[in-house]
Amino acid sequence: MIKTATRLDSVQEYYFATKLREVRALSDSGKPIINAGIGNPDLLPPDHVFPALAAALQDPKAHGYQSYLGLPELREAMSQFYKTHYKVTLDAASEIIPLMGSKEGILHISMAFLNPGDAVLIPDPGYPTYASATRLCEAIPVVYNLKEENNWLPDFEALEQLDLTKVKIMWTNYPHMPTGAAGSKEVFEKLIAFATKHEILLVNDNPYSCLYEDRLSIHQFAGSMKVALELNSISKTFNMAGWRVGMLTGNASLLKEVLKVKTNMDSGMFYGIQKGAIAALKTDQEWSQKQNNIYKTRRALTIQLAEALHLEPQIQNGGLFLWCKLPGGMKDDKAFVDQLLHENHIFIAPGSIFGKNGEGYVRFSLCVKEEQIREMIDRVSKKVAL
Repeated sequence: MIKTATRLDSVQEYYFATKLREVRALSDSGKPIINAGIGNPDLLPPDHVFPALAAALQDPKAHGYQSYLGLPELREAMSQFYKTHYKVTLDAASEIIPLMGSKEGILHISMAFLNPGDAVLIPDPGYPTYASATRLCEAIPVVYNLKEENNWLPDFEALEQLDLTKVKIMWTNYPHMPTGAAGSKEVFEKLIAFATKHEILLVNDNPYSCLYEDRLSIHQFAGSMKVALELNSISKTFNMAGWRVGMLTGNASLLKEVLKVKTNMDSGMFYGIQKGAIAALKTDQEWSQKQNNIYKTRRALTIQLAEALHLEPQIQNGGLFLWCKLPGGMKDDKAFVDQLLHENHIFIAPGSIFGKNGEGYVRFSLCVKEEQIREMIDRVSKKVAL
């Protein structure tokens, strides 16, 4: 029998990969499942993206290998995106690496900077991939707590009490997934100061910022280019999650190290996708505002749904999710999710899959059409037997 690598002993299959098989089985058996658990945009990309992709397919260059660094015009479009949305100037030639989705960047960064035994600061609750990538590199996740009473922001006094001697990387994610906390100028300034003081590579995962009125990038703040990298993507901003186009931005010397991993692990992005991504990145802000207005309407309806379930919604000013506290001090969020799935045929995410501080919370996705949200409200309010 061929044995797997011991590094796999420390990671499990991603929760949604497992749970969605159960959800699909229920749907296949005829149950009218509404999936409000996944942040998978259901809206369409901007109209001008499709002809850009189609035209690119006719280009003789379209079907060959592409540069690891992507088309120069893609990097330029990414640079312009940062200038337009964040008022940040990035050198397109040296301070941006296009990625096949920002999720791959998490592992590439980890592989570039971590040795076995190094420590990594991981937010709890937070995106599970940060810890998984850390463990796959045989490094040690060190949790830092995010809590409701602090609006899901870091407690810097508590951070200073941790043993930081082996910490190499700190993952941060504002606007925050799963809670939707927006972050702030003060938080980013404190994170940069903390990372500078302790010589830690700070990485901000930033795919949700354009879904908020105040669009923040860590690169807006002094000192970030010395200690911080930032991940971003077209997935949530332009409803193009399946295109797998992300970007890594920051200090050129740090990016060169990540590029050593990337060039050995993958090849260049398909030409047509790059051309479509360029078109998306040039989309005017009026289009984005219309998208955000749709989410605003959905958020208001989802709050009604949460209240019908006697949940306590955590109100934020943007994003793709609604984070809610279970009623009456309940803690078993997975049992709550399972009951809702099997009794009302509604799937939402349990908070505990994002860390121990997520216990007793659940997350609704806003990637659900308005009529489906109304249907969920009816099911819950009328206790419809399905």
